[in-house]
Amino acid sequence: MAFGPFFIIFGYMKENSLFVEKYRSKTLDEYVGNEQLKQIVSKYITNNDLQNLLLYGTPGTGKTTLAKLIVNNFDCDYLYINASDERGIDTIRDKVQGFASSASFKPIKIIILDEADFLTIQAQASLRNIIETYSRTTRFILTCNYLERIIDPLQSRCQVLKITPPSKKEVAQHVSIILDKENIEYTVEDLVLVVNKHYPDVRKILNTCQVNTVDGGANDYYLRIDNTVLTGGYKDELLKELKSPSKTSFKNIRQILADSNLDDFEDVYRFLYDTLDEYGKNDLAKAMIVIEIENYMYHANFRLDKEINVMALLASILKIINN
Repeated sequence: MAFGPFFIIFGYMKENSLFVEKYRSKTLDEYVGNEQLKQIVSKYITNNDLQNLLLYGTPGTGKTTLAKLIVNNFDCDYLYINASDERGIDTIRDKVQGFASSASFKPIKIIILDEADFLTIQAQASLRNIIETYSRTTRFILTCNYLERIIDPLQSRCQVLKITPPSKKEVAQHVSIILDKENIEYTVEDLVLVVNKHYPDVRKILNTCQVNTVDGGANDYYLRIDNTVLTGGYKDELLKELKSPSKTSFKNIRQILADSNLDDFEDVYRFLYDTLDEYGKNDLAKAMIVIEIENYMYHANFRLDKEINVMALLASILKIINN
């Protein structure tokens, strides 16, 4: 028996599974925030011409949405590649160069390299030559969370644009419009709780609202926020172990990360750095921990199992704290 594109979450069944995809902005008028940036993009769309772009900013603030919005409003052929999945030089040589060198009946071709900060150094070096070689027919849009991971020669070939998060008010209004369209009842208090907890990550805010939508029967749906969902989660538990380490801290931390179901550990590195003053015993220990964070962040680019790399870092931090 074949089933259509439905999803079931806590009894809530609807077509078009994810809010983040169903309500991804398709025009500049729908795009939330970044008014100055929208003016720049509007000129590109009007002229049907584009510079190579490098969009950077924190996760969930609209980089990929803006990149897809641009190609959807251009008369172009385009190729989308998620560089976190295909990050090697072979991807650049085969897929990117193959598409850039192919013939097209459209005025321009655009290649989106999403999460380009995951590209290896060799892949980035190869990409800069392709950008120059096919500059007459092909434009590139790169997105990244960490601008410093993009090599300078690649940055110099692009117009670098920072995606600033929309205000909390704009995010709350955007989410409330989506909930109204889905006929989901909610309280302002619950909406504020979610926005305050996950701001500026709009994607996470929408996902949290969707997961916490329950079926009240008779096609009535309600947003019900359990405060346990909005606690600090793994971060609070992790910090607690680091502030008061014990003989079982390593085992406890392994369990905390396992229970968190993380598939991206970038936030862990940043969290360990941002909270350094809370668990670092003295300036020497803090300095040593910063060096370890930087070292393991670098090695994460070459590790297949990211969780093992993070646990090795936490083991090193526990050793520094205990000594």
